[in-house]
Amino acid sequence: MNKCKWAFNSINEEHYHDTEWGVPVHDDRLLFEFLILEGAQAGLSWSTILNKREGYRAAFDNFDVAKVANYNESKINELLSNSGIIRNRLKINAAINNAQAFIKVQEEFGSFDNYIWRFVDGQPIQNAWRQHGELPASTNLSDVLSRDLKKRGFKFVGSVICYAHMQATGMVNDHTVDCFRYEEIRRLGES
Repeated sequence: MNKCKWAFNSINEEHYHDTEWGVPVHDDRLLFEFLILEGAQAGLSWSTILNKREGYRAAFDNFDVAKVANYNESKINELLSNSGIIRNRLKINAAINNAQAFIKVQEEFGSFDNYIWRFVDGQPIQNAWRQHGELPASTNLSDVLSRDLKKRGFKFVGSVICYAHMQATGMVNDHTVDCFRYEEIRRLGES
């Protein structure tokens, strides 16, 4: 069975590729989870983050945005001693800050889903890459999203992180055309 080249890097990456990557996400909790995980990845491999994903879910109250937005210094210190996550103060502080900014976006747009999907007019972008090497790290659209998120007070949302978030949440279909998931994801985007 043909798959995107990176899917064979590890068992976790293959499972993520086969079940999640590129599936359109419209659930605010999951959109928040990916936003925090993509920010945590900065400077690291996605495999590292996938290996710690369950640790993140436990440490961050299953990405309950209201709870994360209210974390205090005591909770930050607890997170800094938690080996189940990336123990980086800047990234932890950014997660809390982003939870607060996320709630403001929800209040303004009714949901984060309403906000973020308007960048692609509510429909996934269907790319047609033949080889993994063709995939961009960022695009003009991820630049626009990054600038808007930063304007709204989000941290760790550079263009590369935004593009990874777009890929993860199905705003773009970046499976290569020979991958068995390409057509499945394309159909999901049309429904």
